[in-house]
Amino acid sequence: MRKWIIIGGISGFLAVALGAFGAHGLKSQLTPEMLEIFKTGVFYHLIHSVVLLSIGLSGLEKFNKPAIFISVGILLFSFSLYLYSITAVTFFAVITPFGGVSFLIGWALVVYGGMRSKI
Repeated sequence: MRKWIIIGGISGFLAVALGAFGAHGLKSQLTPEMLEIFKTGVFYHLIHSVVLLSIGLSGLEKFNKPAIFISVGILLFSFSLYLYSITAVTFFAVITPFGGVSFLIGWALVVYGGMRSKI
């Protein structure tokens, strides 16, 4: 589960760095609407980075599959919002819901794993 601690840490680092970039580097470059879209990407990225870190710290292998879905969710959801907000290419916005579904599957698998737990 060490890999999820590392991936969660790198992901959290990137979320903070991208958030700072958005707040300071893109504020004058994007419309308020596009900046808000960028912020949404950062918000979900950061929250799910903490989830990945928590999964790694739990040490429970049964949460490996949820972590994969959550990681894919970060890539598809947050990064498509980053790209869409910066480029305004609508193709990137079409990818976003697939990331949302990946997040939902990850969360459902966390619940399922918790329900099967004998703690």
